[in-house]
Amino acid sequence: MGRILGLDYGARTVGVAVSDGLGLTAQGIEIIRREQETKLRKTLARIEELCRQYNVEKIVLGLPLHLNGDAGIRAEKSAGFKEKLEKRTGLEVILCDERLTTVMAYETMDTLGIRDRASRKKLVDEIAAVFILQDYLNQEYDKKKREEQNV
Repeated sequence: MGRILGLDYGARTVGVAVSDGLGLTAQGIEIIRREQETKLRKTLARIEELCRQYNVEKIVLGLPLHLNGDAGIRAEKSAGFKEKLEKRTGLEVILCDERLTTVMAYETMDTLGIRDRASRKKLVDEIAAVFILQDYLNQEYDKKKREEQNV
């Protein structure tokens, strides 16, 4: 079984996480940085490389909705990035609600005692990607369990 890649797509960074081989847990692996928001060629190439390296079968991309559930400009940009990812990798890309994942990432860093601003800025997107992917993995696990109970 291939792994699943989780992405937290931002204006200048993409946090990246990958599932374990069983699809149960998410681990952060890196943050891809770029100089300009619209310069995506190297970002897409790196994601494609990670997909090959980790034998990825699908990608989960965070969808930054407003707290009321409405889609704004960031959500539209994520949807556009989704199309580029699908075209570049040939893989299915699933949009996953990422509301509050950045807040959860900062709370996690607080709990771990990571307080200096530079360290927090370096880690926040990767941790958010872990939360996005883990949420998706949990939903899939719960769905599989419900299906087994109904058989």
